[in-house]
Amino acid sequence: MTTRAADPDLDAILAQTQNLWPALRGARLFITGGTGFFGCWILESFLTARRALGLGAQAFVLPRDEAEFRKKRPHLSGHPELSFLAGDVSSFNFPKGRFTHIIHAATESNAPRVFDFAASCGAKSLLLTSSGAVYGRQPADMAHIPEDYPGSADQDASKAAYAQDKRLAERLGAAAARGLEVKIARCFAFVGPYMPFDGSFAAGNFIQDAVLGRPIAVAGDGTPYRSYLYAADLAVWLWTILLRGQSLRPYNVGSEERVSIAELARTVQSIVNTDLAVHIRQ
Repeated sequence: MTTRAADPDLDAILAQTQNLWPALRGARLFITGGTGFFGCWILESFLTARRALGLGAQAFVLPRDEAEFRKKRPHLSGHPELSFLAGDVSSFNFPKGRFTHIIHAATESNAPRVFDFAASCGAKSLLLTSSGAVYGRQPADMAHIPEDYPGSADQDASKAAYAQDKRLAERLGAAAARGLEVKIARCFAFVGPYMPFDGSFAAGNFIQDAVLGRPIAVAGDGTPYRSYLYAADLAVWLWTILLRGQSLRPYNVGSEERVSIAELARTVQSIVNTDLAVHIRQ
């Protein structure tokens, strides 16, 4: 989508989180996945709050590819408040000094290294971006997944592996929570700037089809439901969970409104180009 968040979105995030930011005055944050969809929103909102409130906080970001990030996001990479540390999330060298907060927003779970770093740097709070995938397949008669739903088995091997990785990361968080507050955000489906067009996000794929003027292709029969939360609202909830959430209590982060994949495709069609066809595989 667009290469940066809109100012009204950032102003709205600041307005809804203004009472949270004093907890980060003078803080040192370490952020994994800071160059992805979630990470860019975290960085944009952090910089907005730091500038508006004079927080004096610093953020250290672990990118997958620093050179590529600087090329694609020059408006983020040029801030002196942000330091970029080259390395892989599973094997990065620990930066020196103490850190107060850690945000583990990398798509890959690879949590052991991050929790080891949290213990070594004296961090007091860590936000783990987990996934709604930990619940497995959602029953057809369940419109919304409550936070106390135990989950069900998922027969899709690829999805099951991803879910197990996220469950393992949560368990590692529980084991690491001696003196460290581990906040868990189980994230569902989202839409907004920075969302990749060519990734595994149906909304991004549909928008790419429409923008390129080709039929919008729906893989499957279009009946599965998702709850799409706008990225600015996601940022509000991530900061709230990090700074006000209860340690080791998983919080579901998603919209209360459900939409089928077929409805989503037709919505994109109606907004971008009503002349386009929507192809649903039966």
